[in-house]
Amino acid sequence: QAQLVESGGGLVQTGGSLRLSCASSGRSFSSNAMGWFRQAPGKEREFVAGISGGGRTTSYADSVKGRFTISRDNAKNTLYLQMNTLKPEDTAVYYCAKGTGYYSVKGAHGYDYWGQGTQVTVSS
Repeated sequence: QAQLVESGGGLVQTGGSLRLSCASSGRSFSSNAMGWFRQAPGKEREFVAGISGGGRTTSYADSVKGRFTISRDNAKNTLYLQMNTLKPEDTAVYYCAKGTGYYSVKGAHGYDYWGQGTQVTVSS
Protein backbone atom coordinates (compact mmCIF):
# COMPACT_ATOMS: atom_id res chain seq x y z
CA GLN A 1 0.00 0.00 0.00
CA ALA A 2 2.49 2.59 -1.21
CA GLN A 3 1.67 6.09 -2.29
CA LEU A 4 4.06 7.83 -4.68
CA VAL A 5 4.04 11.55 -5.41
CA GLU A 6 6.27 13.13 -8.06
CA SER A 7 7.40 16.74 -8.06
CA GLY A 8 9.96 18.97 -9.74
CA GLY A 9 8.65 19.07 -13.29
CA GLY A 10 8.41 22.26 -15.25
CA LEU A 11 9.35 24.16 -18.38
CA VAL A 12 13.00 24.50 -19.34
CA GLN A 13 14.99 25.43 -22.41
CA THR A 14 17.05 23.00 -24.42
CA GLY A 15 20.26 22.27 -22.55
CA GLY A 16 18.76 23.06 -19.17
CA SER A 17 18.41 20.87 -16.10
CA LEU A 18 15.68 19.67 -13.77
CA ARG A 19 15.61 17.41 -10.75
CA LEU A 20 12.54 15.31 -10.19
CA SER A 21 11.62 13.90 -6.81
CA CYS A 22 9.33 11.06 -5.84
CA ALA A 23 8.18 10.78 -2.25
CA SER A 24 6.98 7.40 -1.06
CA SER A 25 4.80 6.61 1.92
CA GLY A 26 5.34 2.88 1.66
CA ARG A 27 6.78 0.91 4.55
CA SER A 28 9.21 -1.15 2.47
CA PHE A 29 10.83 1.54 0.36
CA SER A 30 14.40 0.30 0.81
CA SER A 31 13.46 -3.29 -0.04
CA ASN A 32 12.23 -2.54 -3.54
CA ALA A 33 13.64 -1.25 -6.77
CA MET A 34 12.34 2.05 -8.05
CA GLY A 35 12.05 3.32 -11.58
CA TRP A 36 11.30 6.36 -13.66
CA PHE A 37 9.13 6.13 -16.76
CA ARG A 38 7.88 8.77 -19.15
CA GLN A 39 5.08 9.10 -21.64
CA ALA A 40 4.68 11.66 -24.38
CA PRO A 41 1.35 12.33 -26.12
CA GLY A 42 0.58 9.59 -28.60
CA LYS A 43 3.55 7.52 -27.43
CA GLU A 44 3.88 4.42 -25.31
CA ARG A 45 5.14 4.58 -21.76
CA GLU A 46 8.91 4.36 -21.84
CA PHE A 47 11.44 3.20 -19.28
CA VAL A 48 13.89 5.94 -18.34
CA ALA A 49 15.95 4.73 -15.38
CA GLY A 50 15.90 2.19 -12.59
CA ILE A 51 17.65 1.70 -9.28
CA SER A 52 17.96 -1.24 -6.91
CA GLY A 53 16.56 -1.19 -3.40
CA GLY A 54 19.87 -0.26 -1.83
CA GLY A 55 20.79 2.24 -4.54
CA ARG A 56 24.01 0.51 -5.61
CA THR A 57 22.82 -0.66 -9.04
CA THR A 58 21.34 1.62 -11.69
CA SER A 59 20.23 1.29 -15.28
CA TYR A 60 19.27 3.77 -17.96
CA ALA A 61 17.59 3.95 -21.31
CA ASP A 62 20.07 4.57 -24.10
CA SER A 63 18.34 7.84 -24.91
CA VAL A 64 19.18 9.35 -21.51
CA LYS A 65 22.43 7.62 -20.63
CA GLY A 66 25.10 10.14 -19.72
CA ARG A 67 22.56 12.91 -19.19
CA PHE A 68 20.25 11.60 -16.45
CA THR A 69 21.15 10.25 -13.03
CA ILE A 70 18.82 8.25 -10.81
CA SER A 71 19.39 8.14 -7.07
CA ARG A 72 17.52 7.49 -3.87
CA ASP A 73 17.65 8.48 -0.23
CA ASN A 74 16.13 5.60 1.68
CA ALA A 75 16.26 7.49 4.96
CA LYS A 76 13.87 10.01 3.42
CA ASN A 77 11.87 7.49 1.36
CA THR A 78 12.60 9.59 -1.70
CA LEU A 79 13.65 8.83 -5.26
CA TYR A 80 15.33 11.38 -7.52
CA LEU A 81 16.03 11.88 -11.20
CA GLN A 82 18.61 14.50 -12.09
CA MET A 83 18.13 15.50 -15.73
CA ASN A 84 20.85 17.47 -17.47
CA THR A 85 21.36 18.63 -21.04
CA LEU A 86 17.65 18.35 -21.67
CA LYS A 87 16.35 18.00 -25.20
CA PRO A 88 12.90 18.66 -26.69
CA GLU A 89 12.45 14.91 -27.10
CA ASP A 90 12.60 14.60 -23.31
CA THR A 91 9.24 16.36 -23.11
CA ALA A 92 6.79 13.99 -21.42
CA VAL A 93 4.94 13.21 -18.24
CA TYR A 94 7.39 11.50 -15.91
CA TYR A 95 6.22 8.80 -13.52
CA CYS A 96 7.95 7.12 -10.64
CA ALA A 97 7.11 3.54 -9.79
CA LYS A 98 7.90 0.98 -7.11
CA GLY A 99 9.22 -2.34 -8.33
CA THR A 100 8.09 -5.73 -7.13
CA GLY A 101 11.67 -6.93 -6.58
CA TYR A 102 14.95 -5.68 -5.23
CA TYR A 103 16.46 -5.04 -8.68
CA SER A 104 14.87 -2.86 -11.30
CA VAL A 105 13.54 -4.07 -14.63
CA LYS A 106 12.70 -2.13 -17.78
CA GLY A 107 9.17 -3.39 -18.26
CA ALA A 108 6.20 -1.71 -16.63
CA HIS A 109 4.96 -5.12 -15.51
CA GLY A 110 7.72 -5.17 -12.92
CA TYR A 111 6.23 -2.29 -10.96
CA ASP A 112 3.13 -2.40 -8.82
CA TYR A 113 2.66 1.18 -7.59
CA TRP A 114 2.76 4.32 -9.68
CA GLY A 115 2.71 8.02 -9.05
CA GLN A 116 0.40 10.37 -10.91
CA GLY A 117 3.19 11.96 -12.90
CA THR A 118 4.83 15.34 -13.31
CA GLN A 119 5.06 17.24 -16.59
CA VAL A 120 8.45 18.05 -18.08
CA THR A 121 8.49 20.35 -21.09
CA VAL A 122 11.68 21.25 -22.94
CA SER A 123 11.45 24.10 -25.42
CA SER A 124 13.57 24.17 -28.56
